[in-house]
Amino acid sequence: MLRLIKVVLFLAVLAGVGLVAFAYIGPIFMPHDFAAPTSEVTHPVTLDTH
Repeated sequence: MLRLIKVVLFLAVLAGVGLVAFAYIGPIFMPHDFAAPTSEVTHPVTLDTH
């Protein structure tokens, strides 16, 4: 049972390191996936002023 817990913790740490690495290195290799949308959005707004 202890061996299983060690494996699960190891995989959790490995997944955390992978996520941090993806966050830092991802924009270098896949800039289009991390880019903000560039289209302008306009919505009419009705203000209720009494």
